[in-house]
Amino acid sequence: MIEILKQWARTLKRDVIALYFAARDPRTPWHAKATAAFVAAYALSPIDLIPDFIPILGYLDDLILIPLGIALALRMVPKDVMAACRARALAIAERPGSTAGVVIVVSIWALCTIGLLFFWL
Repeated sequence: MIEILKQWARTLKRDVIALYFAARDPRTPWHAKATAAFVAAYALSPIDLIPDFIPILGYLDDLILIPLGIALALRMVPKDVMAACRARALAIAERPGSTAGVVIVVSIWALCTIGLLFFWL
């Protein structure tokens, strides 16, 4: 059961990235572009309709709204465009992550935080 949920989550992640690409593809109709862009932005945004710290309801929008939005956008994007965008999304997902990049970004944030603390004190 857990493996099925993990696979479903990977598929959703791939489709969100594919919808981002579909929103930028010139072969996608304008209404599908708007829907795909909105769904991708909402799914990738740290800002939620219902904040996650609210018990149960906070995660409910992530479990219901995002999959429904993805399903709607997938129906609107032409199948050939979606197939090409999914292939691009898979290629990106298979690329190895950069540990050095993560270390650099975290270091910059830490230095900025320390600098602000010293500035305010």
